[in-house]
Amino acid sequence: MVADGGPLFAVDPPALFARRAPIEIELGAGRGDFIIARATATPAANFIAAELAATVAQLLAVRAGRGRLDNLRVVRMDARTLVNLMIAPASVSAYHVYFPDPWPRKRDLKHRLFTPWFAANLKRTLRPAAPLYVATDVEEYAGEIFGLLEGSGFARAEMAVPGAETTGFARKFRAEGRPIYAGAFVAAR
Repeated sequence: MVADGGPLFAVDPPALFARRAPIEIELGAGRGDFIIARATATPAANFIAAELAATVAQLLAVRAGRGRLDNLRVVRMDARTLVNLMIAPASVSAYHVYFPDPWPRKRDLKHRLFTPWFAANLKRTLRPAAPLYVATDVEEYAGEIFGLLEGSGFARAEMAVPGAETTGFARKFRAEGRPIYAGAFVAAR
């Protein structure tokens, strides 16, 4: 678990990992099923798992520790804060956003993760040609997210979305026979 260093906090991957390597970030990592498997399979890369819920973030950190994953760090914070304020420009090799809360009630729409400002900061922090992977089980929300990203300078990429099948939610929804709407995007520069 990344410790809070005081009133100001910044994410400095070389300092966090004591090495320079491509960095992938999962936003809303939950229990970490996807990111733990990805970090295990890709030891040459560094990974940050962002999770807001304290108990879930602690569980994820314990799981990463038990797996002896030196290339995975857990930050307990809102994904918007991390992306909008704490990540350096053109520093992320991939973002993974799987099954963000759709906040279906009209009065709660303001809580949705994807906004034009958030999309602009995803684009700002991604390296050239680096992918943004997104998956959701809500068709209407998928259309809104994908449309927002395309309107924010992202282009749809023909590539597999790794977490669309392997997260806890993905396995649950597949078992229930629910469709999953997934897309990979790259910033059109």
